Amino acid sequence: MDILTEISERLQQGDDERVSELTAKAVEQKVSPKRILDEGLIGGMNVIGEKYKAHEIFLPQVLLAAKAMYAGMDVLRPLFVKEGMPNIGKVVIGSVQGDLHDIGKNLVGIMLKGAGFEVIDLGNDVAPERFIRTAEREGANVIGMSALLTTTMPVMKRTVELLKGEGLAGKIGIIIGGAPVSEEFAQQIGADAYGYDSTNAVESVKRLVRAKT
Repeated sequence: MDILTEISERLQQGDDERVSELTAKAVEQKVSPKRILDEGLIGGMNVIGEKYKAHEIFLPQVLLAAKAMYAGMDVLRPLFVKEGMPNIGKVVIGSVQGDLHDIGKNLVGIMLKGAGFEVIDLGNDVAPERFIRTAEREGANVIGMSALLTTTMPVMKRTVELLKGEGLAGKIGIIIGGAPVSEEFAQQIGADAYGYDSTNAVESVKRLVRAKT
């Protein structure tokens, strides 16, 4: 078994110590950091994402795999300092103003990082202005908003309206998600995408990034 395949498999098992050791070993063997990241760490998380989507594994296994991925990334990070960590896009995420629920949002963040995105997580209770200011300042491709309460869903609409009002709708995509949210609501408020679960959200963000670049 080659070392990148072993990194991927150990990551899927949630073996963070072994992933860290193998990543360091791959570096010693002069495997390029980008290949280790893409084929080992992200490759493993992609498998986890597919298994989670198919209900073959559950949230605890995803979290263990994410921990293993971070262990590998900690080894690689110093090597990317000079050239910048490669990523396929930048996403600002958060639970909307008035909403303190963040389990779903946190899972989406993990899956986005696992897919190679740079994620700026604003936490919960995030105002529309903060989503937009942060996305603008950081040069983000996409804003991801989560809500668990029906009473906070109008904040999503306000954020979309504010983005359009500032002429940024063509530059920054918006995806929404959460238990009370639907595809119909996303279309109604003018959001670019609706993520019905974490793996679908990642696929939708990839499409938005491709459309904006």
